[in-house]
Amino acid sequence: MHFAAHLWMPFFDFVFMRRALIGGLVLACSTAPLGVFLILRRMSLIGDAVAHGILPGAALGFWFAGLSLPALTLGGLGAGLGMAGLSAWITRRTGLREDASLAAIYPISLAAGVLILGIAGKRLDLLHLLFGSALAVDETTLSGMLWVSGFSLIAMTLIYKPLLLDTLDPLFLQTVSRLGPLAHGLFLTLVVLNLVIGFQAIGALMVVGLMMLPAIASRFWSRRLPVLIAVSAVLGCLSVWLGLLLSFYYSLPSGPAIVLVAGAGYLLSVVFGPVHGLLRRPPLLSSQ
Repeated sequence: MHFAAHLWMPFFDFVFMRRALIGGLVLACSTAPLGVFLILRRMSLIGDAVAHGILPGAALGFWFAGLSLPALTLGGLGAGLGMAGLSAWITRRTGLREDASLAAIYPISLAAGVLILGIAGKRLDLLHLLFGSALAVDETTLSGMLWVSGFSLIAMTLIYKPLLLDTLDPLFLQTVSRLGPLAHGLFLTLVVLNLVIGFQAIGALMVVGLMMLPAIASRFWSRRLPVLIAVSAVLGCLSVWLGLLLSFYYSLPSGPAIVLVAGAGYLLSVVFGPVHGLLRRPPLLSSQ
């Protein structure tokens, strides 16, 4: 009974922990389908690149408006979409692979964000921006996370079928519909929007871990897409809950604690997962 009380007590006793938990849970649910589709579309590293890409916009928003959620969100959203668009334009014009162009752009974005924060007077702790803090989830931030998560889930429901067809058989989709590019564009917008709204609490570099690690781990538990999304959401929610507890009891940054728990879930899935897990693989036949 005493141990069970430790699992829930911080969320009942402290408002900031309760806000961080609610915001993290809804973010885990909204990023679950995005992470799964990023893996299916072989775009796993795009989330990491975009997470770096939002920093200059968020830094500019902070420079002009301080710690204003609308300014940080609009700045980060503009920078993230701009980076993704620039990468796609370079790929179309030069033939350079999209992952290569993203790999070239995102360190430039990260360096620009750090320099802008330096010019702004270093009033914002860079570690807070990169790795997040549960204390950052105030009522305004939580409201924004709820709105973004709700919009993201509704939008993913609307584009689910065309996005799935565009992922599995884009040539067939082109013959029956023109929704493929629209679905892809909206999908990337949702990825950027979730990364931007999540960096306040989890950090710009850590929120991509919450998006990708549970999604990758889910591949070891099922082959069915709806189950993959559900498992990813459950693993993400568990990561948020246990990560916040670690952060509270051991005075750790909340973002890295959440991602480390998600990483532990991934490693356990690699070992024990029923789909190609290390302990479930059939033994190799010995040569006669």
